[in-house]
Amino acid sequence: MLKPPQCRAARALLNWTQAELADRTAISAVSIRAFEKGGEMRESNLRLIKLTFEAAGVVFQDEGELVTGGLGVRFRSPPATDGSRG
Repeated sequence: MLKPPQCRAARALLNWTQAELADRTAISAVSIRAFEKGGEMRESNLRLIKLTFEAAGVVFQDEGELVTGGLGVRFRSPPATDGSRG
């Protein structure tokens, strides 16, 4: 499930404020701020936040997934538009 450091990193990649994430998810900015500081959040809200980030192009990685070195986020490669794979 989404961790606070991943949430902060994903927002930074997208250059979103906590208020922008709140607007996009209909989750209060207060709740997002508390979660990013280590507070609890309902699992359904965490799923919604993660799906919102993924829809914007963020790819989440868990420990041992795709790369080593701990939790992280990155942008996925944009799909090829000329029919080539890449």
